Amino acid sequence: MSRKDATEIFLAGVEAVKPANFIPAHISIDDQYLYIGSSDMLHSSLKNIYVAAAGKAAAAMALETEKILGDLITEGLVVTKYKHALPLKKCRTIEAGHPVPDNNSITGGNELLSLFKKAGKNDLIIMLVSGGASALVADCPPGISLGDIQQTVQLLLGCGASIDEINTLRKHLSLLKGGQLLKHTEATIVSLILSDVPGDDLSVIASGLTVADNSSFEDAGEIIVKYRLTDKLPSGIRQWLQKGVEKLIPDTPEPGDEIFKKVNNIIVANNDIALQAAAQKAKRLGYAAQIVPEQLSGEAANKAITFIAQLNTLGNKEKICLLWGGETTVTLKGRGKGGRNQEFALAALCATEKNNKTSLKNITILSGGTDGTDGPTDAAGAVIDEQSLLQTTLNPCDYLASNDAYHFFKQAGGLLITGPTQTNVMDIVIGLINPV
Repeated sequence: MSRKDATEIFLAGVEAVKPANFIPAHISIDDQYLYIGSSDMLHSSLKNIYVAAAGKAAAAMALETEKILGDLITEGLVVTKYKHALPLKKCRTIEAGHPVPDNNSITGGNELLSLFKKAGKNDLIIMLVSGGASALVADCPPGISLGDIQQTVQLLLGCGASIDEINTLRKHLSLLKGGQLLKHTEATIVSLILSDVPGDDLSVIASGLTVADNSSFEDAGEIIVKYRLTDKLPSGIRQWLQKGVEKLIPDTPEPGDEIFKKVNNIIVANNDIALQAAAQKAKRLGYAAQIVPEQLSGEAANKAITFIAQLNTLGNKEKICLLWGGETTVTLKGRGKGGRNQEFALAALCATEKNNKTSLKNITILSGGTDGTDGPTDAAGAVIDEQSLLQTTLNPCDYLASNDAYHFFKQAGGLLITGPTQTNVMDIVIGLINPV
């Protein structure tokens, strides 16, 4: 029952941040006006309306936009992850690689650039942005190959770098990201953005396609040094970054640049909305719900131990649901398969195994990605409880040492499978306490 409760609470949080629940709140029309964000525009003043959507939620965001605007849309483009496409009438779709870009990502970048160049002064571009666009939309600056970009991304994903650090590099290894896309159009842009980063930093989400950038080539270089990646990077990457540091190529446009006068960037949903909805569901199921106030970040295995310690301070006299939202990182040391949420759950299980299998008594822990995919797997995350160790002879600590959470839970049970959710607001961790 507790696993079922945890799953229902998680899914309630996900449902609250699906495009069908937020796009209609930000786009509407009447006989004369288009209302988008805080703006209202006469239909007659717009020559063309273009829709450009990029990210894991791109297809669903475009679908809801099509439902509202219909034939008012001149043309649209969706760039999303494989198996995330939806039937669309006005938008063509490109599915591409994530979290490592592929050839379709380059195609997506080229097509997005073409659409922006096509849009003129009396046109409107409705940009629909969600997490994942940093990989799904890609380009290769002079002297850098797709292979160079792929190798660099793999290094960044495995070294424990945070999402803002990874995207600082992505912005400075691109001629589109970090606001550079806006150099290529005279159109007005309204960007509706689904946040998948801590603090809802607009410049980090999707590597800031339509947002001014506070970071620099120097910052990118410091991140490379911090994680000792200098000698591991392809030569083309090193040379490009060095040119940037030496001011031989322009940096990303900063706040105050003229190009940002034509864009309005709006956060339409985030992790906090999902947590609040999850808490309400927990209350309806009879739990006293609490949300950890600080955002979840840092190494997944370490944060799992922190979460267990917090649960153990709450007592076991009543039904309690503790919720934590954010995004962890994983420093890869083994060659296993998994994602940060599965790693979190496995680390919690390993900690309890070392504690004589008693710490999970009456406790259920679920860690899941709101996008429905955790790392390069078909799982959104994993769930553990007292039975997780009692029903298997596998040693969770051996699998944790190999970063092989997926294969542990595949055999022992506990994988959280949702399929693509068509949204993405980081992760939700749920801890349930059920008195005997």
